[in-house]
Amino acid sequence: MNLYRHKDANIRKTWLLFAVFFVVIIGIGWAASVFYNDLAILVFAVLLSVGMSIASYWYSDKIVLSMSRAHPVERENASELYNVVENLAITAGLPMPRVFLIDEPSPNAFATGRNPKHAAVAVTTGLLERLDRSELEGVLSHELSHIGNRDMLVSTVAVVLVGFAALIAGWVRYSFFFGGFGGRRREGGGGGVVMLIGLVLAILAPIATMLLQLAISRRREYLADASGVLLTRYPEGLARALEKISTAPKMARVNDATAHLWLSDPKPRRPHITKWFMTHPPIEDRIARLRGMRV
Repeated sequence: MNLYRHKDANIRKTWLLFAVFFVVIIGIGWAASVFYNDLAILVFAVLLSVGMSIASYWYSDKIVLSMSRAHPVERENASELYNVVENLAITAGLPMPRVFLIDEPSPNAFATGRNPKHAAVAVTTGLLERLDRSELEGVLSHELSHIGNRDMLVSTVAVVLVGFAALIAGWVRYSFFFGGFGGRRREGGGGGVVMLIGLVLAILAPIATMLLQLAISRRREYLADASGVLLTRYPEGLARALEKISTAPKMARVNDATAHLWLSDPKPRRPHITKWFMTHPPIEDRIARLRGMRV
């Protein structure tokens, strides 16, 4: 049985995210270059989008681990965690990922890396304290499934690209309103139209990229739950782990850009928040699906 039949689809999603990022940044750069009558702005936007895409592919995992204050561990200082990851990686036919620990009382975990050979799994100290071995295996099988399905790449890249798109959009909005780029504006009636186009792109860019990021995140959690169960053959382990995580305190400090990476939403959410803006599926739905599985 192929546990990771979704990996090709997730690779395509990564390229889709890159394409959306290119269109958004270059579109904003074009509007700004026409409005200010300066081709250098468009050239800069193209070079910047290419550079950020390359950097996000090669270094996004390091950025995410640093943002999460994760530190690497070996078998000597976290033997049970290391052994569980190693055993599951062997069973799944995956290379042994790097293992990281985060000093955080809230139980949670995530996987990152551009491919299985450069993958990492990070768990919080609270997760190790609250879960028994079968529950820990359920959580880690879920994270290894992200690695096997290749969807940790698109999610990790999204951290950099979505955040950067929001930064550039904010900068362009500011420049249009307060006369940036040295005040070299395009004269005539057409300038107002171009400015309007640029402002619309700058306003919609972070919203569109965020919605794409969240839609990918919600879908991948269901897939990783199912793939993880196929790996352990014990859906109750992950179901019980999610129950414990859902009743535990949320993280006091977490970056919005990395929230979608975690096993469970690390931030407290208002009950009436629409599903469009949720980083994860409702945890009750995930538990019900797990307990309805037959393996």
